[in-house]
Amino acid sequence: MDAVAVIDFETTGMSPEQGCRATEVAVVIVADGKIIDQYQSLMNTGAYIPPFIEELTGITNAMIRKAPPADGVMRELAAFVGDVPLVAHNASFDSRFLDAEWSRIGHRRQQPFACSMLLARRIYPKAPDHKLGTLVRHLGLPDTARHHRALADAVMTAHLWIRMVSDLKDRHGLRGVTHELLRALQKVPKSKIASHIEKICKE
Repeated sequence: MDAVAVIDFETTGMSPEQGCRATEVAVVIVADGKIIDQYQSLMNTGAYIPPFIEELTGITNAMIRKAPPADGVMRELAAFVGDVPLVAHNASFDSRFLDAEWSRIGHRRQQPFACSMLLARRIYPKAPDHKLGTLVRHLGLPDTARHHRALADAVMTAHLWIRMVSDLKDRHGLRGVTHELLRALQKVPKSKIASHIEKICKE
């Protein structure tokens, strides 16, 4: 299995386009079906965290005031991730914050994202829903018990990614499952997953 970097952000709100900023980031490196490395840091952007976000994440304004500056954290993150392909649960959210925070230090993302939520909708259509916590319980995956913190969510997403790769191999007799294949599958209607994989194998 390709090495991937599973990333998760905690933020002050839903969109960097609305002025929201990251408050915490974590990345878990997965290779050969296991977690091999990780990075996590709070980050001080100077942004205010609304009370409901403090309650949701447990990350307070007082904690952020003592956190390292965001530009330093983003440089460390860029060095840690390198050019490893990225994964996130609801990647449209995390990719926007990653790109916005990296752009502030003049760094541009080169590697693509795969979305574990889009993939889970296709691989596990009978799950009650496709929120990360629901999938963890539905599939009996390791639960960090501390949701809405970056490292806890990144670790759970990593276990979900490992399980999805394993299940695809077992169901379809695949010898290998690449990041590229999974990015393609996340765009395929769930009813056509099997035929799409068969077509790729023939090619």
